[in-house]
Amino acid sequence: MDTKLIVSASPHLRSDESTQDLMANVIVALTPCVVASAIIFGLRALLVVAVSVIACVAFEWLYCKLLKKQSPIGDLSAVVTGIILALNVPVNMPLGELVIGALVSIIIVKQLFGGIGMNFANPALVGRIVLFISFATEMNAWVYPDAAVDQLSKATPLQVANPGKLNLLDLFMGIHGGVLGETCALAIVLGFVYLVVTKTISAAIPVAYVGSMFVFYMIATGSVHESLAAVLSGGLLFGAVFMATDYVTSPFTLKGKLIYGLALGAVTFAIRYWGSYTEGVSFALLFMNLWVPFINDWTRQTPYGYVKPAKKAAKEGAGK
Repeated sequence: MDTKLIVSASPHLRSDESTQDLMANVIVALTPCVVASAIIFGLRALLVVAVSVIACVAFEWLYCKLLKKQSPIGDLSAVVTGIILALNVPVNMPLGELVIGALVSIIIVKQLFGGIGMNFANPALVGRIVLFISFATEMNAWVYPDAAVDQLSKATPLQVANPGKLNLLDLFMGIHGGVLGETCALAIVLGFVYLVVTKTISAAIPVAYVGSMFVFYMIATGSVHESLAAVLSGGLLFGAVFMATDYVTSPFTLKGKLIYGLALGAVTFAIRYWGSYTEGVSFALLFMNLWVPFINDWTRQTPYGYVKPAKKAAKEGAGK
């Protein structure tokens, strides 16, 4: 007898993609940023990335080995964490301190909370914040392309007194100081396009995040140039594409993603415009990561055919 209808436990929609496939797509999307950082800051950028990746993979393997757990390094998530962490530090970051960031990311934020899918915040994000707080001097020791020194007087774009004088093309191409991954907007955009085309991420969060930031700056400054400079400066684009879209720490409904992106824009703008920090992406992401469970509850889709208890009681009363 042919069975026309098969009823099974959810999820009913399945995909052949594995965690390894998704992480591989993210690695491919991060490759333009790695290449751009090497071109802009020199070959030491590749050494920083390599050390970060090796440290993250080694810490994950060692932790699982000591606790006699199955090692998940084959899913490539530790590799992604290592690349993102490396792209969040300056090229001259001491390698020993970078390894501390990897330890925090993998052991404390990821494994101690149960491994992949259980972390409360993006591991690389927390590792970056710990490095920023613990080694502020090293994290702010910028290296500059020769072409950018005269224009920016050895300051990152967010530290320039008059953003209206910034060259937008230089910002887009990465001719300025900053951490490895945030400088070249072109490389980030290429990665974003790849992730969206391969359906690895939804465009909702990056578009809502970056778009809201542009609107907030337009309202505050009234200048399109300054608003574009704010969008192209700092870690906004990199954070919006590669960190805000983390599967575990971002909402799973479209409405939730849009709310999340708009809230990220509001918090980042508030920190940058009124706060004492010129950058606000990392702290905004950490703050909003903590709100994701609530956003998921507030925006949870209503099951088909569901009737609220009050309406159900009213209908039953009317039927009598």
